[in-house]
Parts: sequence; C-alpha cells; structure tokens
Amino acid sequence: MNIPITLAALGIPGGLEGHFTWLDWAVVFGYLIVTTVLGGILAGKQQNIKDFFLAGRKLRWYAVAGSNIATEISAITFVSVPFIVFQPGGNFTYLQLGLIGGLLSRLVVAYVLVPAYYKREIYSPYDYMGNQLGRKVRGMATVLFSLMGMLGQASRVYLTALILALVLHGPLGNLAETTNIPVLAWSIVIIGVVSIGWTLMGGIATVIWTDVILFFVFLIGGLVALWTTVYHVDAGLFDVLHAGWEEGKFELWDFSFSLTVEFTVWTAAIAATWGNIGAYGTDQLMTQRLFCCRDTREARKAVIASYAGILITVMVSLVGVGLWYYYMQFPLEGESLAMYEERGDRIFPVYILTVIPTGLTGLIIAGIFAAAISSLDSILAALSQTSMHAFYLPARERYLRARKRLLPHKGDPLDEGDALPAKDTQEDRRNVLVSRILVVFWGVVLSGLAIGMDRAADHFDHLLGLALGMAGFVQGGLMAGFFLAFFSKRLNIDGTGFMYAAPLGVLAVLAVSPFNQYAWAATTCWAGCAAVMATWLTTDPSRIRTLRTLLLLLAITAIQWAVYNAYSISEIPGASEPVRRTIAWPWFAPIGSAMTFVLGVLLAERQNAGTGQSPGDRGS
Repeated sequence: MNIPITLAALGIPGGLEGHFTWLDWAVVFGYLIVTTVLGGILAGKQQNIKDFFLAGRKLRWYAVAGSNIATEISAITFVSVPFIVFQPGGNFTYLQLGLIGGLLSRLVVAYVLVPAYYKREIYSPYDYMGNQLGRKVRGMATVLFSLMGMLGQASRVYLTALILALVLHGPLGNLAETTNIPVLAWSIVIIGVVSIGWTLMGGIATVIWTDVILFFVFLIGGLVALWTTVYHVDAGLFDVLHAGWEEGKFELWDFSFSLTVEFTVWTAAIAATWGNIGAYGTDQLMTQRLFCCRDTREARKAVIASYAGILITVMVSLVGVGLWYYYMQFPLEGESLAMYEERGDRIFPVYILTVIPTGLTGLIIAGIFAAAISSLDSILAALSQTSMHAFYLPARERYLRARKRLLPHKGDPLDEGDALPAKDTQEDRRNVLVSRILVVFWGVVLSGLAIGMDRAADHFDHLLGLALGMAGFVQGGLMAGFFLAFFSKRLNIDGTGFMYAAPLGVLAVLAVSPFNQYAWAATTCWAGCAAVMATWLTTDPSRIRTLRTLLLLLAITAIQWAVYNAYSISEIPGASEPVRRTIAWPWFAPIGSAMTFVLGVLLAERQNAGTGQSPGDRGS
C-alpha cells in the first residue's frame, strides 16, 4: 500500500506563488513573438477580402487540418479532459464521442457538405443557405452563428483566463486592488487584446499558420506532462498504467442509454455524430478554413486528416491517469488544495504550476495561452466575415447601385444581394478596413461576455461541458438550415419556415438545459415563443386559420411543457441529497436541429414549379 508523501517533503512547492519564474516568462513571450513573426510571414499580404477571409484559396490540406485540430482541441480539451479522467470514478468514456462521432461526422462533411460548398465561390455556409433559401435566411443564419460563437468561445476564453489569473495573481494583484477590477477580468482583457492583434495582422492565413505551430506545442506539452508524472513517482510508466487499469480509469465503452448521461456509445453514435456535423460543417469557426483550400479534394483531405486530433485527446486522457496516480502518492495541500476544491478543472493547471520543471512550465502555459488566442482570433475572423457578408456588403451594394458605381464583372451577371462590388482598389481597401473594424468590435463583445461566464460555469460538471454545451444551443439550428437548403429543391420549399423555426430550436434547447430551473429561462421561453407567434400572424394575418399555424402552436406548447418537465431527480450513491438531472449537453444539437428542420419544412412556403419563387415572392 502506498504511503502518502507531502510535496514539501520532496522539496516540491505546494503553493502556486513563486513557481513561475523569469525563465518561464521568457519562454511565454518568446513563443508569442516567434509565433507572431512566423504567422505574419507565412500569411503574406491581404489586398482584398478574399485574401483576408479565404487566404487567396491557396492553402494546402495539411495546414488546414493542423489548424482544425488546434482549434478543436483548444485549451478546453487540453485542461478539462485530464480532470474528467482524474476525478473519482473518472475514465476514458469521453473518448467515445471522438472515436465514433468524430469519424462518422467527418465522413458526412467531407462527402456531402464540402462538394456542395465548392460549387461556387462563397465565404461561409450561410452564403450557401442564402443562395438556396433567400437573403433573409443568410441573415438569420449569421445571427445564429454569432450567438453560438459568442457563447462557445467566451467559455473557452474564460477557462484560459482562469489559468492565466493563477500565473498573473502576483504581477496583477496591485493593479486589481487599485482599479477594483479582478485579476480574472484583466487576464481576459490581455487575451482579447493579443487575439485582436493577431487577427488584424493577417486575417485567416495568420490564424491558420499560428494554429499549426500551436498543434506541435500541444503535442510537446502533453508528452512533457505525462513524462513528469512518471518521473516524480516511484514507478515506471507501465506501473502507472496498470494501476489506472485496476482502478477502472481505462473503461472506454458505456452501452447504457440515458439522455442524462454525457458519455455513452449511443450518445457518441447519435448525438455526437449529429452535433459534430454541425461543428465541422456549418460552424464558420471550422468551415472558414475549408474554404481556404484550393479545391474540393484538398478540403476533403483536410476534414478527414483532422481526425488525427483524437490522438491528442487520448494523450491528455493519459495525463489524467498520471495525475490520478501522482496525487495518490502526493496529496494536494495548502493553496493547491484550495484551488482544486474551488473548481476541479484546475487540477492540471495546478500541477503545471507546482510540479512541471521551470522553463517547461512556461512552454505549456504558452501553449494554453496561445490556444485561447487561437480560438478567439478564429472566431473573430469568422464573426467579422459573416457579419460583413450578411449585412455590410449588401448595404454597401445598395449604396453603390443608387449612385450607379457598381458594375458586374465581365461575364458575371449581377444578382442583387449576392455579388460583391466591382473590382476597385479603393473599394477593396475600404472592405479590408471595415473587416478590421468588425474584428475589434467582436473582440470587445466576446471579452465582455467571457467575464460573465463565471456564473454559467456553475451549472456544468466540468468546463468541457460548459464550452460544448453553450455552442450546442445554436449548433442544431445551423445544421438544420444547411439540410433545408440542401434539400430545398427536392422538398419544393423556401426559407420562410426556417425564419420562424430557428428561434424556436434555440428555445427548445434552453427548455431542456440546466438553466430551465430558473425563472428567467421560463420567462425567456414564454417571451420568445410569443414573439415568434406574433410575428408569424402579423406578417400574414391570413395564416391564422391554416394548418401551419396549428403546427406552430403545438411546437410552442411542447417547448413550454419541456421547461417544467425535462429533468429528473436522481439518487446518486454517496450524495447527501437527490441530484437534479437534465438532458446531457451532447443532445442539445440534435434536439435543436430536429425542431428546426421539421418546423422549417412544415412552415415553409411551397415554390412555384419552374419559377423558383414562392408565393410570397411574386410581385417583388
């Protein structure tokens, strides 16, 4: 039987203060400087928005695949997955989502979505939806994506800021006291400022190449952490793994079926597959990289090759086993114990800051810091691009039309709401400037939202669930939008149904989420449903006696019922009181997409055969 030994007895500091030295700071700043310089060189110049948002469509598949992996892994996976394995009863069941859902979803994206996107030059999946279903659908999809991007990425920034706040507690302590602004908020501001700078420097090309560098830092950081845990215990790697096996840490498959359990085979095969189709194929954060490839074949390679990211997830899961074994030998104490008890996800950061050798600590922290910047600059580029194409460019086009300054390209007839202004150096410069202004705007918005994520984190068992669950509120609606567009001609529908179904899909997820226990969630569902119904009837009063209105009313009734009934009370062994269980976050996307797609079909106007117009389009 192992006898616990304190860290102090081995000369290893149990507290966090003082372990992060000048050498670690040098590594952090050195990494950021080198990455910035290399990213700028590899990105080249941006003379127009095609260069800024699509990198000139000249990137190779391996660069895009590496960028996708770094974005998908992010600091959330790198920090939170070890805790999932480390915690009492923790195991490898989380890997089911990636092994099954990650593979199946990538195949669908590679062979269904990518060919559809490459039929014409577009900048986002929402351009595709708009081309198939109408300009209003593009605007709605852009709004949904903006909401998803803000919720999902703000949580990632929040997690990294928690780690950075541990490192900067000393240097920023006096500033926090003077300004009465917490160190956590200052950490978020630092991440935001650097992210905005990286994005402004070179657009999506810089984002992709810095992500490739980050991919290798993740790999090195995981290997260093795993080696350190073995080095500091009186056992070899095989002994650590054997002990983890005996403890059940390597349990992988869970065949139970429950909508309240996060990691099961059924969740992976159904919910994770469906959700990942949305993540890899309709989330502009990921798909923007695919549009940077030379052609369909390169984009398909990039999607499938990014499946290799599961190896990093396996590696950080092994780190969780190593942490479990290490802290069985050397229990947490003092400030480290207090940090862990406050939030379990801090176990790996605490380990990094107290045990990892000086210098290597700086490298791993730099990787985590850069991961947050990578996620944030990626979403900034995506938000800037989608909002510009959905709102600014159509408005600018109307302005130029009114002054007869807009001419179609030779051989390219001008379709209102779809074409870009004619090739004009001054106009190109203006568009790039507007793109940069939007980057700054969204950077400020996301940083502010990240500060408010602290309260939301309390409703999830781990921060991984927070990040992926928050994105799941909207992800299903976007995926439904793609398939409505994809099958629009076959189903003979327009985008009318999507305009009403998409908000209801988001409200349906809110109704079954952990937030449904609060009065504000119920109020939001009631108000949102009422607004949708009022808009439906006031837009066309003749709808009041139609079957479609009855179907809409039934959907709204189902949402209201779910607010009060989509949870169960469970008796958990060892718990002092019953635990309230809600629908697990992997099911958020399927629920949202099912509601949006079905209503999107049922509420749609039927296209007039041979004209491509719906009844509502006639005479316009």
